[in-house]
Amino acid sequence: MNKITKRKVESFITERKKDSYKGTYGRVLLVGGNENMGGAIILSASACVHSGAGLVTVATDPSNHAALHSRLPEAMCLPLYDLQQLKSMIDGMDVIVIGPGLGRDQRAADVMKTVYETIDEEQILVLDGDAIHLHVNENLPPLKAELIVTPHLGEWRTLTGVPIDDHDVELNHQKVKELNAVVVLKKSRTEVYYEDEVWENTAGNPAMATGGMGDTLAGMIAGFVAQFEHKKHAVLASVYLHSYIGDELARHQYVTLPTHIIEQIPETMKTFAKYDSGKRFV
Repeated sequence: MNKITKRKVESFITERKKDSYKGTYGRVLLVGGNENMGGAIILSASACVHSGAGLVTVATDPSNHAALHSRLPEAMCLPLYDLQQLKSMIDGMDVIVIGPGLGRDQRAADVMKTVYETIDEEQILVLDGDAIHLHVNENLPPLKAELIVTPHLGEWRTLTGVPIDDHDVELNHQKVKELNAVVVLKKSRTEVYYEDEVWENTAGNPAMATGGMGDTLAGMIAGFVAQFEHKKHAVLASVYLHSYIGDELARHQYVTLPTHIIEQIPETMKTFAKYDSGKRFV
């Protein structure tokens, strides 16, 4: 199994080009946050913006719009259940995240169906949280987009039917091929299944065991994938930096909150970019 290390990730994150603009760094749409779980999609969107995505839009329940504008004025928003507006917005996006705080009711299923029938093969879909349950349990249109799935162990059981105690790398890899997706399997040492490769994260700690960490990681993955030239580098770097920041904060904090990690993303990316030597790991 390959290891995701600091040295490798330092080679993935480069300084921004002088002639770039916001469109250079991708357009991301985040879909989720019903009236009871607006915090999840706000965390995802905040992580995405702080990770450097050029343009970020959030489709969320209208009850969350004021909080989103207050916390994250950089993001645009639209009403979650306006399916026609949602469909129109998807067309111009590079990456779509669906699931954080989405819920599992019929309205959520209708949103999922709209995304699946609209997204095309040139786009990337990040499937997180409630969207994993809906992906398995709803009759959805065939998905044309590239897929990244970010399950924790319980959601991995939902996706594959493999009991938590029975999974191993070989069996997981077999299931990943059946899914035809990049899989970020969240655990104490998160594993990334990318094509024929398996990567194990070398960072992370128990101080990060708080609600909203997965939502934050999903936003980071989307932000990195939207702007990095290589998708594999983007996924590996976001997984590592999420945990690396958590490790740094845990030196002085008993508990590390998702909001603490989000605040540190831009500075940490800048620090890692300084070590760019021109060498690229495969």
